[in-house]
Amino acid sequence: MPNRWKSRAVTAADVISVVKSGTNLFLHGACATPAPLVDALCARRDLADVRIYHLHTAGPAPFADPGREGEFRSVSLFTGAPLRQAIADNRADFVPIFLSDIPGLFLSRAVKLDVAILQLSPPDAHGLCSLGTSCDAAKAAADTARVIVAEINEQMPRTHGNNVIPLDRVHAFVATDRPLVEHHLAPESDVEARIGEFVAALVEDEATLQMGIGAIPDAVLARLHDRRDLGIHTEMFSDRVVDLVESGAVTNRMKSVGVGRIVTSFVNGTRRLFDFVHDNPLVAFYPCDWTNDTSVIRKNKKVVAINSAIQIDLSGQVCADSIGHRIFSGIGGQMDFIRGAALSPGGKPIIALPSTASSGRISRLVVQLNAGAGVVTTRGHVHWVVTEYGAVNLHGKSIRERGEALISIAHPDFRAELTRDLAQARHFSMKTGAT
Repeated sequence: MPNRWKSRAVTAADVISVVKSGTNLFLHGACATPAPLVDALCARRDLADVRIYHLHTAGPAPFADPGREGEFRSVSLFTGAPLRQAIADNRADFVPIFLSDIPGLFLSRAVKLDVAILQLSPPDAHGLCSLGTSCDAAKAAADTARVIVAEINEQMPRTHGNNVIPLDRVHAFVATDRPLVEHHLAPESDVEARIGEFVAALVEDEATLQMGIGAIPDAVLARLHDRRDLGIHTEMFSDRVVDLVESGAVTNRMKSVGVGRIVTSFVNGTRRLFDFVHDNPLVAFYPCDWTNDTSVIRKNKKVVAINSAIQIDLSGQVCADSIGHRIFSGIGGQMDFIRGAALSPGGKPIIALPSTASSGRISRLVVQLNAGAGVVTTRGHVHWVVTEYGAVNLHGKSIRERGEALISIAHPDFRAELTRDLAQARHFSMKTGAT
């Protein structure tokens, strides 16, 4: 009987009973966040000093609520909206780390996991579940944790790749049939549209694409339908890639790694995306220490890495994880792919950002980063920078030349001020034309 596995299912409370005080947990993230098990964990009032390691999670994070500090300590390896305030209030921790290095924390036992809490697809005829929408660091967590517990969700896609978990390895599970959390695209702004046009102009036929999370990468993808034989090798993708596959722009024929297949570590999007990856052998999910390995990335030609930023200084230092001291996201895979694209034959590493923030009151291009801002991409690694005012390549340029180039794509209202302040800070004789 195909559903015989359900006879082993227990309640969420029974699943979570394996967690003891002092336990180190891994919590599956993004669309694969196992919400019923999170709720059951936080319903417990008998625990102390439980450390919860995770990437960005979807839905509420009650383990980081005020008053739970003695019971749970969230440790974000990449964070999102549910944990930002808790980190700012010191109710939770943040670890700055390349996405490619996260599995190694578990595999090396630098972080010894007691329990991995996962959301899995139902088992197939061979008794094998998949990690569904998020392989990332979850595979390493599952391979090294003493105990695996899970939510097995009828609506979790069965995905292909190096992301298999035998049902026999699962100590206990709850069976559910619920929709995954969806991420819907917001309407495109005029600024995002202009940035998308500039970046799309840099993408050639037969390029292999990596794109980060957000409106700007989505704006770029929306403008690539006339390209030929594009490939995808990325840490994540969303619904826009499905559009490119259906239009024929993405074929993956010209890649060197994963020929004919989209290679990813996780996905984030809507039911349409989940249906696309379900039992689709042309989409391969791998752990992020492989997808984000620069020695793998560089084997593909014309790798175009499209990533966003919060702020960039006029020497090229890129802040992408914090607003001053306030942690906003994480290092993620930006540096992995910026460097991998730079090493790829014909590759183009791209940082794309709006020129201003706060409704035009603040320039995102600054003489110096805000106090506490984290440098995610160093000025030695940065190449292309794009705003709604144009695209410039900083590679091989001097500090003065970089300043002039970046000012040329700053918002016109700030160019004169940036020129004056940079000249004063660096004792440069700057070109004037700052309008």
